[in-house]
Amino acid sequence: MSPDVKAFFDDPTNTIAYVVTDPSSKKCAVIDSVLDFDYASGRTDTTFADQIIDHIKENDLEVEWILETHVHADHLSAAPYIQEKLGGKIGIGANITIVQETFGKVFNEGTRFQRDGSQFDALFKDGDNIHVGQMRIDILHTPGHTPACMTYVAGDAAFVGDTLFMPDFGTARCDFPGGSAETMYDSIQKILALPDDTRIFVGHDYKAPGRDEYAWETTVAEQKEKNVHVGGGKTKEEFVAARTKRDAELAMPRLIIPSLQVNMRAGHMPEPEDNGTSYLKVPVNGL
Repeated sequence: MSPDVKAFFDDPTNTIAYVVTDPSSKKCAVIDSVLDFDYASGRTDTTFADQIIDHIKENDLEVEWILETHVHADHLSAAPYIQEKLGGKIGIGANITIVQETFGKVFNEGTRFQRDGSQFDALFKDGDNIHVGQMRIDILHTPGHTPACMTYVAGDAAFVGDTLFMPDFGTARCDFPGGSAETMYDSIQKILALPDDTRIFVGHDYKAPGRDEYAWETTVAEQKEKNVHVGGGKTKEEFVAARTKRDAELAMPRLIIPSLQVNMRAGHMPEPEDNGTSYLKVPVNGL
């Protein structure tokens, strides 16, 4: 089975969101949506998410699932907005509870913030599967970037979030709380064990040096052969050494502070205070 995949590139955050459609019906899933956010003004906007909604409406599709590959640290999720407009259930990995516990402490969240994943409609474990129309989506737990990272495999298409990038760019960082380069390597081996012709759809692209165009689709075979971090038979020790060195050089993502607070709530803003306004905290020297 080969699902129809429509990609949407968000230039401000280098994120790719996807609409994945069952080829035998009009049922679809949305993966890793983006809510526009201007940090300086604190204002949100739905321009990017509306592109996704327009595509779904124009093609008479029906949303059954709104999936998150993980709690993103570089953009805000538009999952609640899309759900309000089009329906569907919001799903994420069951280890979201670990992420909520970790960052609930970082942001000094009170007891109103539930750390049981109840903000989401479904929590997935490794080996679970769901259906979009007649299309089965198999779910792999692929932690390392975060403890809750999941890969969604629909027929010949795998949506890997931040676990793998394009072969010429490598892999995602592993230095966030709960991340692990050793675990990331093992997770990548699970993805590379899929059939060689499996299409890999990545969650971000930053145009590796020497490449002029953004790209987001590759294959398992290409990743095994050419990925600069894990391809060509690189050992776990080689990967961990290179990934650790690279992570030490990286700055924090521009939107990490608002993204974590919103995305650990399934895309919802913190509960409004007594004046009716929601506020995002900045933990000084906290990350």
